[in-house]
Amino acid sequence: MDWREYWNGPHPIYVNARHRALHFDLIARDIARLFPSRQAVALDYGCGEADTAATLAQACGKLYLFDTASTVRERLRARHSGDPKIVVLDEAGLEALPEGALDLIVVNSVLQYLSETELESVLDYAHERLKPGGKIALGDVVPANANAVSDTLALLDFAVKGGFLAAALVGLARTAFSDYRKLRDQLGLTRYEEGRMLELLRERGFVAERAPHNIGHNQTRMLFLATPAPARDPAAPA
Repeated sequence: MDWREYWNGPHPIYVNARHRALHFDLIARDIARLFPSRQAVALDYGCGEADTAATLAQACGKLYLFDTASTVRERLRARHSGDPKIVVLDEAGLEALPEGALDLIVVNSVLQYLSETELESVLDYAHERLKPGGKIALGDVVPANANAVSDTLALLDFAVKGGFLAAALVGLARTAFSDYRKLRDQLGLTRYEEGRMLELLRERGFVAERAPHNIGHNQTRMLFLATPAPARDPAAPA
């Protein structure tokens, strides 16, 4: 099994319904703050179950959802078929989006499951599809010095504040023997130094910065915001 197969099957990563609801509510509020306007056209790349997509769609002009897991896309289409502002894309639909079509691309809690080469492909795609002045948000990026302990402490802090600590403790014990933990031990998570991520973004033609606040509850992880660098005037002096 690899990460794509894992996410295409059942994956109980939330300890209970309250954890899931609070998780998606917080992410929706953080992503909504990134919309440049209520008319913005946005893509949630690697969106997962996207429980609050309907809420996000109310805050922008159009919301595209893409996930590599076909089972996830089927559920999303069934859930949002009546919402004209939400479009669920498969790989062909993703490639069919025209150049300069998007104001914002959000890639949240995805990079840890991609290789650096796969990230470069995502950045090249974003560079082509973003409008001038558009932005890509790379959220929940795992720092090089992170480990399972930091993730556990972040979850427990979230659980205390959210009122589901007992369920979180049971869930952590269950996760220790889960397929997720086995895959994490076997395949690992892709991690980045802050400087390396900024270097990668510059190499792919972006002006980038690390944001002060990550998307979601885990503030040991990082959010990077990047805009395609303006094309250099060939007539300008070097």
